[in-house]
Amino acid sequence: MAEIARYVLAAFVVLHGLVHLLYFGQSARFFQLQQGMDWPDQSWALSQFASSGTIRGAASAACVLAAAGFVVAGVGLFADANWWRGMLAVAAAFSTTMWILFWDASASELSSQGAVAILINAALLAAVLAFPQAQTA
Repeated sequence: MAEIARYVLAAFVVLHGLVHLLYFGQSARFFQLQQGMDWPDQSWALSQFASSGTIRGAASAACVLAAAGFVVAGVGLFADANWWRGMLAVAAAFSTTMWILFWDASASELSSQGAVAILINAALLAAVLAFPQAQTA
């Protein structure tokens, strides 16, 4: 992979991970990303089984884990480690699952419920496949 493309992709992966920390702040109720935003309280998968506080705690933990996974994958890519692909694939799959689980099952405000993140995760998975793995001797 060309060095500049690797560095750009690594920076993008790290930044994508850090955006998950904004949603951590939202779910922990440190701040609101949008006026009236109640993500993840109305999770289609969890709200019938758990309280809003429990859902927010789970979403907070999931956001931090996803962020850590992306940052580690980005650092691995920057360092040209041979394990970055697997880490990025795991982080993207985990993040996508998280967004789906905490979605409120409505078609409104999809961008604030992780739809953009899911598209980015799909693009990152495509990048894992597109960039050839270095041949080791």
